[in-house]
Order: sequence, then structure tokens, then C-alpha cells
Amino acid sequence: MNWYISVFKNAFNFSGRSRRKEYWMYMLFNVIVICVLYGGALASNSTALSIIFAIYSLITFIPSLSVTVRRFHDLDKSGWFILLNFIPVVGGFIGLFFMCQDSSPSDNRFGPNPKTVS
Repeated sequence: MNWYISVFKNAFNFSGRSRRKEYWMYMLFNVIVICVLYGGALASNSTALSIIFAIYSLITFIPSLSVTVRRFHDLDKSGWFILLNFIPVVGGFIGLFFMCQDSSPSDNRFGPNPKTVS
């Protein structure tokens, strides 16, 4: 849960680096919540759950962008690599490939290695 809260505390911080663990723990929790809300909205045909799902999606949009940009920075890649997601089919797989890679081992142009800092 601390990883999730940490991403929200840095929601508007698009500089620096984020570890793979921080990124994936946030995304895992996010996907679980989205699946529960969306599944509940579909199963019950509930307008209230649909609205909660939409609000949750809006609230998590900016933090998701920022943690992804910081994750690219951790790989010593520009945050603009996030635009890969707009390439149909292939872009998502390329982004997934990058998100699974280990951090660049030493300090890079985006800051110190978060593994050695924490």
C-alpha cells in the first residue's frame, strides 16, 4: 500500500526515477481496483458504480502518467517514450518490454539510482 500512496504523493513529479517495484506494485493495485469497479458495474448494471469507476479512472490518470515517465527515466530513456502506447498493438508490447527491464545500474541524467538511495 505504501507504493500506491507514494505514487500519489509524487503525482505531479515528472522528474527523477521510479523503481520497477514501485511501478508494478502501483499498477497491480490499480488494475485490481479497476477490475473490481468495472466488473461490478457491468454485473449489476449500476450507474453509481459506473460513475465511481469513471471518477477513479480520472483520479489515477495523472499519477499513472508520472510514475510511467519516472520509470522510463529509471531506464535512462526520455519520458516521451510514453507516447509508444499510441502505436496500435505493437506500442503496448514495446512499453511492457521497457517496464519489465531492470534499472540502469548507476546514476543517470535523471538522478541517482533509486535502489541505492532507498
